[in-house]
Amino acid sequence: MQTIKQKWLSVYVENEVGVLARVSGLFSGKLYNLNSLTVGETEVKDISRMTISLFSDERTFEQIKHQLSNMIEVIQVIDYTDIPIHTKEVMYVKLPYYESLENDLNGLTQANRFIIIDQTTDQMLIECINTDTQNNQLIIDLQQSISQEIEVIRGGSVAIASLIKE
Repeated sequence: MQTIKQKWLSVYVENEVGVLARVSGLFSGKLYNLNSLTVGETEVKDISRMTISLFSDERTFEQIKHQLSNMIEVIQVIDYTDIPIHTKEVMYVKLPYYESLENDLNGLTQANRFIIIDQTTDQMLIECINTDTQNNQLIIDLQQSISQEIEVIRGGSVAIASLIKE
């Protein structure tokens, strides 16, 4: 039985209309499930970089890398799975504001990094730039600390190879 674990890819693609649709179409057409897909322009204007996170077995992951490499618009596919990397994900959380909220949040700021970026008399907006695992834990902690509903908006993770090799 194949072990399923989180895998990471960095994919350099031509920065043109339709490339994102074709890459994401590859995943949906083969019924591969993405955990996170983030795309941004690189330092070279006509090249974009996709950071893809997914949970997969080794055989399926090798197929994905092969199929991506065969796409005309794909310049390079880099497997980040078994090398040291740095990852971050941006997350915004909208909370109902009440008088003791700041006291409730004080305990959470020690374990989780976030800042208050906006506030009214009835709502507060916090910004979190952490790993996806840390953001998952923050959501759990907030749900346990705050008895009211929260709204969560997450961007995809970005990843880069560590400068220090193990």
